[in-house]
Amino acid sequence: MSHDGGRMFCCYVLQSQKNGRRYVGSCKDLNDRIRRHNAGQSKATKHGVPWVLLHSESFLSRSEAAQRERYYKTGRGRDELNPVSSRLNLN
Repeated sequence: MSHDGGRMFCCYVLQSQKNGRRYVGSCKDLNDRIRRHNAGQSKATKHGVPWVLLHSESFLSRSEAAQRERYYKTGRGRDELNPVSSRLNLN
């Protein structure tokens, strides 16, 4: 397992305050990635600005973060996230 010099990788879930849509991704620098989403610099999310962080998890490797990202894009993973967004009243 490589971990790129001690930097953590992150799987994250955003929710649009504009349309309620969710976006699942993974990255190395979460704060910068959210900033870029909210600046409209991501084709997949530019129409949902502003975005808020719904959930995030840290991993030692990029592959672990990507695996968790894939899980959250499945039906079971989406179901697991539903109670989180309900508590935040973002649905």
